[in-house]
Amino acid sequence: MTHLLHQKCQALTGAPMTESVIRDHLAQVSGWHLDNGAIEKTFSFKNYHETIAFVNALAWVAHIEDHHPDLAVSYNRCVVRFNTHSVGGISVNDFICAAKADALVAFVG
Repeated sequence: MTHLLHQKCQALTGAPMTESVIRDHLAQVSGWHLDNGAIEKTFSFKNYHETIAFVNALAWVAHIEDHHPDLAVSYNRCVVRFNTHSVGGISVNDFICAAKADALVAFVG
């Protein structure tokens, strides 16, 4: 499989990934887990400034990829959830953006 970080999100229709395919993809993104029809990860930071820097960077990535997460932002953490509305579940786009969110952490703080 092509490395997720180097892929681009595509407009999708059709069926969501099966649970076995989701599990295979979860093995490629550290710390992400399946939660109620989405993949989710909590990112922790030293302070609010670092949290917001991450949120802003992730917002830019989401804009470029045209694939937007649900975010729960607090002082020193951000919970990120991805799913794909057009397929009614989880798609490869969610994993592409998860990998890109993980890569952002190296630049924050």
